[in-house]
Amino acid sequence: MPKKAEPAGTGQEGGPAPCKRPKREAAGGPCPLNFDSPGGFFESLISPIKTETFFKEFWEQKPLLIQREDSALAAYYQALFRLTDLKGLCGRGLAYGRDVNVCRCVHGRKKVLNKEGKVHFLQLRRDFDQKRATIQLHQPQRFKDELWRIQEKLECYFGSLVGSNVYITPAGSQGLPPHYDDVEVFILQLEGQKHWRLYPPTVALARAYSLEAEHRLGRPALEFTLKAGDLLYFPRGTIHQADTPPGLAHSTHLTISTYQSSSWGDFLLDAVSGLVFDAAEEDVEFRAGIPRQLLLQVEATADARRRLSGFLRTLADRLEGTHQPLSSDMKKDFAMSRLPPFHGGDGAALCTPGGQLPRLDSIVRLRHKDHMVLTVMPDQGGSDETQEKMVYIYHSLQNRRETHMMGNEETEAHGLRFPLSHVDALKQIWNSSAIAVKDLKLATDEEKESLALSLWTECLLQVV
Repeated sequence: MPKKAEPAGTGQEGGPAPCKRPKREAAGGPCPLNFDSPGGFFESLISPIKTETFFKEFWEQKPLLIQREDSALAAYYQALFRLTDLKGLCGRGLAYGRDVNVCRCVHGRKKVLNKEGKVHFLQLRRDFDQKRATIQLHQPQRFKDELWRIQEKLECYFGSLVGSNVYITPAGSQGLPPHYDDVEVFILQLEGQKHWRLYPPTVALARAYSLEAEHRLGRPALEFTLKAGDLLYFPRGTIHQADTPPGLAHSTHLTISTYQSSSWGDFLLDAVSGLVFDAAEEDVEFRAGIPRQLLLQVEATADARRRLSGFLRTLADRLEGTHQPLSSDMKKDFAMSRLPPFHGGDGAALCTPGGQLPRLDSIVRLRHKDHMVLTVMPDQGGSDETQEKMVYIYHSLQNRRETHMMGNEETEAHGLRFPLSHVDALKQIWNSSAIAVKDLKLATDEEKESLALSLWTECLLQVV
């Protein structure tokens, strides 16, 4: 697991002080966020905090509150999603439960007010106005282009899935009871104001969502009000609750979440299975049978524990000497489930080979590298008896934005597979800004041209 999270602080001396920006007037000028690169985008999102400072002092450790007097950024945030946007979306077949939840926190408990079937805007508005209910819209990046643009950049930056929810809460109301999440959370305040209370985690870097009883919370470690243009970050496990102050307009905020099931423990579960597979192929000790009746015993014997410890040490030694990609399933799942690259048109150009056909004397480089993963795993198309290892390149160019982060929706893996003998040539292309096809580490010129052509046909390679 990553390092333990520190308590959120007291909100007084020693707590994480709010970070304020100089006031800046709105202008009809450029976008206040930098979309030139994933790193540049993230730094502009948390500005004026520097990225190095964020990861050294806040990430997985304690909350960060950035309160800004920036009218241009506030206007940009407000345009990301408004209460009035729901009317148009309801005409696109939104369903209760799948797309929208309607709820309210009553005496510390969540009361769900969902109806059956499709969402009708007039009913939704009545529940909002008369029952003081919070409207939660799941994964709005499926419908709003600018949220797709933001989250696609963040998925490239973190190398992890990035989901979102919009919460719209009327004045004097609270949607959810105190709880903590299993994700890293960034809150963008879009409309109105939201009053937040944060409490130190009872489970540092929690691996599961959980409610917390109000009477167990004590005093908040941090208490503040977000206004349009403000940003809040807190690590997974941070207990929190939020309400819209009475006497004000409604509040709309966007919750952006990432790093679910992305801990060292999760990575080990993925990587160790591949190491064990390789070891069992090459070392007869790993293929030897376990002792008779081992599975019938209540506790592992001393001899069994000693054998397992020895196998783990052998795996550790093998790990030190390998240069092959370790993760397989996590990489594949990420590539299958993430957003496709953002585009302003119909997306056809992403999946259409462009430019010259690669030849032996061509200089080539990768396209859409931020949307590709390379891994080595047993042949997914072979039989169980002949699971030869292959090199796989998965990509997200053909992923469907409409199913992003929807869980139960079917997803499909897109990519290519190559013999294991191609792994060094693929690494050459991966690690080079540009490379000659003839210089690829393959036995024949035909193999070199064939590899380049396969990548080009999949829209993953271009001739410089």
